[in-house]
Amino acid sequence: MPEATGPGARAAAAAPPGLDDDRDGTRGPASDSPGRMALGLGYRGLAYHGWQSQPDGCTVQDRLEEALARFATVPLHTVCAGRTDAGVHAINQVVHLDAPVAREPFSWVRGTNRFLPPDIAIQWCRPVPPGFHARHSARGRRYRYLRIESPGRPALASGLVGWVFQPLDGDAMRAAAAHLIGCHDFSSFRAAECQAASPVKTMRAIELRRRGACWCFDFDASAFLHHMVRNIMGCLVAVGSGRQRPAWIAEVLAARRRDAAAPTFGAEGLYFVGPYYDADLALPEHVPAMDWLP
Repeated sequence: MPEATGPGARAAAAAPPGLDDDRDGTRGPASDSPGRMALGLGYRGLAYHGWQSQPDGCTVQDRLEEALARFATVPLHTVCAGRTDAGVHAINQVVHLDAPVAREPFSWVRGTNRFLPPDIAIQWCRPVPPGFHARHSARGRRYRYLRIESPGRPALASGLVGWVFQPLDGDAMRAAAAHLIGCHDFSSFRAAECQAASPVKTMRAIELRRRGACWCFDFDASAFLHHMVRNIMGCLVAVGSGRQRPAWIAEVLAARRRDAAAPTFGAEGLYFVGPYYDADLALPEHVPAMDWLP
C-alpha cells in the first residue's frame, strides 16, 4: 500500500452496497417516468478542448450533448461534477440531465454510446432525486497524475502519462505534500482565470507510490481550483528533483500568491478519477477503467 500523507479514510460515505454485483454499471433501478438522471462518463481528453462547451464545438460536453440529442431526439443540457482542461482525461466524470423521455438506465448507456466517438463513453446511468446536482451534491473529488521517470520521453503512452527526466525523491515529495493536508487557502495554486467563489478547500489526502519507472500521485479534496492539481504537481516535482526543500511548499501555501509557486505542470497524464457522493444515492464510485490505471 502507498504511504499516505493525509488521513487514509475519506470524509465521505462508503462505497454503495452491492456495487461489486454491478461492475459494468449499466443496470440500475428502473426509471418509469422522465426525471433527473446521473451518468458516469469516461473520456480520453487528447482530442478535445476540455469539458466545457465552446463555440468551436470541440469539447467533451459538445460531443456528449450531440449524442444525447440524437438518442433522445430532443436537445439536452448536461452539468458535470468537475470541468477538465484540454488534454485531461476522465475515468468516472459524473453529469446530470433532466430526461424528457422515459428510458431504462441501460438504454441511456447503450443508446447514447452508439452516437459517441470511440474516446468518449458512458459507463453507467442512475435515476437521482430532483434536487441532485452533479457538482454541488459531491462530497469530494479525486484526481490521479501518472508520471514516467525516464531519460527519454514516452512514445506509446504519449499524452496518457507525463514525463520527468530527473530522478525524483519520493520521501521528499511526501514530506512536502504533508504541508497541504487540511483546510487551506490555496490561492498560490490557483489559475488567474479561476471562477471559484473561494480559494479555501480541504485537501483530504495526497498519496504517492512508484512502480518501476511510473510514479502515481493521488489527490483527494473537497473540491479543486482551476489548475490546482497541476500547480501542486509543479511544486512537488521541484521538491522531488532537489530544486527546492520540502518546507518550501509550506511557504508557497502561506504566500497566497500564484507567483510564489512553481510553473504549471503539463496536462499529460492527469486523470479526473471522479467525484463521490452520499451513500444513499448509490452512485458507482468504481468503474472497470480504474483497474487499468497503475
